[in-house]
Amino acid sequence: MPSDFEPRATAGALREVYSVTRLTREVRALLDRSLGVVWVEGEISNFSQPASGHWYFSLKDRDAQLRCAMFRMKNMLVGFTPRSGTQVVVRGRISVYEARGEYQLIVEHLEEAGLGALKREFERLKARLQAEGLFALQRKRPLPVFPRRIGVVTSPTGAALRDILHILGRRFPAADVLIYPSPVQGAAAAPALTQAVTLASARVECDVLVLARGGGSLEDLWAFNDEQLARAIAACALPVVSGVGHEVDFTIADFVADVRAPTPSAAAELVVPDRQGVLGALERTLQRMSSGMRRELRLLGARLEATERRLKLAHPGLRLTQQTQRLDDLSQRLAGAARARLHREASRLAGLGERLAHVSPRHVLQDYRRRTAELNARLDHAWKADMSRRSHRLELAQRALHTVSPLATLTRGFAIVTGPGGLVTDAAAVEVGSEITTQLAQGRLTARVTGKHS
Repeated sequence: MPSDFEPRATAGALREVYSVTRLTREVRALLDRSLGVVWVEGEISNFSQPASGHWYFSLKDRDAQLRCAMFRMKNMLVGFTPRSGTQVVVRGRISVYEARGEYQLIVEHLEEAGLGALKREFERLKARLQAEGLFALQRKRPLPVFPRRIGVVTSPTGAALRDILHILGRRFPAADVLIYPSPVQGAAAAPALTQAVTLASARVECDVLVLARGGGSLEDLWAFNDEQLARAIAACALPVVSGVGHEVDFTIADFVADVRAPTPSAAAELVVPDRQGVLGALERTLQRMSSGMRRELRLLGARLEATERRLKLAHPGLRLTQQTQRLDDLSQRLAGAARARLHREASRLAGLGERLAHVSPRHVLQDYRRRTAELNARLDHAWKADMSRRSHRLELAQRALHTVSPLATLTRGFAIVTGPGGLVTDAAAVEVGSEITTQLAQGRLTARVTGKHS
């Protein structure tokens, strides 16, 4: 068999003749040295996945196509299986498949085209801010144990706000909630979120700030990957809890915030304690204090009895008197301290009870009853005023009607005459001998016509 290279004699010179294998290897080495790692975007076609687990496909655009191979150890990291027709961006090295003499791209990384651009931008910004120390654990601040007021930066119409308010009202209704409304999606979202965080930091009217949004795609959550928003969170004077998206979603805001919660609901649970747990802890503390005091009193009682027995055996009169006085003093101080401690704890418990009473449904019901009584009084007053106005208008109408009534004319000496044909206004309309009726202001007259004159 001939070697890969054989110098062969020609007319007066040697010529270099390559074997197919050598030439192919030289081409592959040349491509590797000249191009190195390249990024290529195109549409997948002729995708196949044999039993080996490797992927073989072509990348094409309008005018050309490129054969690609992605081996199993690399494609296991992709996270999805592409299909023919998918637009992707790949990273790899140009090589030559020697068996067929075809050049191909050995793919090391693959991502969807549009999503890939966002992910690359996300990783670049993340690396830059991390290098500046914005993600450092040393700058993370602890959350307040019992916040008096909680600020929430989110959309006022979103489901995330409803979930947060529901959980805060259930777990710790004593805390107030202040909402900084802002859009959480779209081009205007990032500047609005940044402005809301900056405003909350400037006012310092809350103990902790929650930045929240429900789940969505990477594009939907992109406002929370804004650099200006990240710097506003880092500079915020309040501890910031980020509750953006679902548990698998991560944004730049999550890394900068003091605490990252997997969901908005989880963020609400992180910023407040459980009311029942607090009350239970107080009750257990009181029980432990009472038990400890009783135990201490029993020990002191036992020591007192032992001391008394020893004194009775030694009969030290003066020492006994001094020790007795000291014991009385210690007992009084102990009892006073115990009462003072119990009084303080009872006052704290009463204060918590009053705070809970202010948010009790009974208190709200009393307020509604008071408002109902006020509304009923206003309705009664308005009804009486309206009836008075209507009565006055009716009286004026009666007077006006009486003024134009023909009956009023009768009081001035006039009369209304009616005959067989009705009201008589013309003497020619009544026959001689006819009976007529005359209506006066007081009573009627019946007469018979004996003559008439025009």
